[in-house]
Amino acid sequence: MKPIGYWLNRTDHAITHYMQDTLGEFGLTRLAWQVLNVIRDGTEVPDTEVHSVLFANAPEEDRLAAVTLVLTDGWAQRPSPDHLALTDDGRTRLVEVAAQVNTFREVSLAGISDDEYRTAVSVLERMTRNLESRT
Repeated sequence: MKPIGYWLNRTDHAITHYMQDTLGEFGLTRLAWQVLNVIRDGTEVPDTEVHSVLFANAPEEDRLAAVTLVLTDGWAQRPSPDHLALTDDGRTRLVEVAAQVNTFREVSLAGISDDEYRTAVSVLERMTRNLESRT
């Protein structure tokens, strides 16, 4: 059996590759999609919240590039300084993207029960907390 680090790296690579292909047709990256998910339910979400939620996903320069992408492509706007919100067009376009992401979820979770998924996430969360508490 290969160690967990091997499978974590392979899984992340597979998720990123599939998501980049899926989201690319909408002009998005995986990280830009994650930015949109952070702001999708808010009227004004502070940049600090976006960066806090996505801190573990990418370095700051990549997070800034993702924010710039969603602003430049009209997905989001700045209703006030250092705050993000979806545009009406972004909200409309997000429905179509969400349908594709739901297909991704179905494909990636095929043959995995809800209990198995919850167990996997719980184990990874505990491993992370164990290691982060030591640094």
